[in-house]
Amino acid sequence: MNIGEIGVGSALAFAAMGSALGAGTAGMAAVGAWKKAFIQNKPAPFLLIAFVGAPLTQTIYGLILMNALAAAAAAGADPWLLIGAGIPGGIAMGFSAWYQGKAGAVASDALAETGKGFGNYLLVLGLVETVALFVMVFMLGLVG
Repeated sequence: MNIGEIGVGSALAFAAMGSALGAGTAGMAAVGAWKKAFIQNKPAPFLLIAFVGAPLTQTIYGLILMNALAAAAAAGADPWLLIGAGIPGGIAMGFSAWYQGKAGAVASDALAETGKGFGNYLLVLGLVETVALFVMVFMLGLVG
């Protein structure tokens, strides 16, 4: 085994941890918002699912990076390059997912309470998502 393979697996693992934290956080807020709607006999907005599911894409980005790192490892890339791209890349994508979930939680509460602003809230989630996309693209460029 090549020590660089730690970086390969870490890309996916850290991104997925962030997705779990983000989706869990947004999910808890969505459930709370739905509960409030049910108590008030108001329709529960199904659109909150978009906020809950948004952090899951970072797991896909982690998988893409992991596959690129695995190919680089098979081609004999420097193990420190694999560690240096996989661990911080996965962590950065994970934090993006986690904070996207936090933003989704606040968006869930706001949309359920007001019924307005879905597009604005989605734009915020998209901006947070951009961090993960940048990290993935830059790390892919780093490993060639």
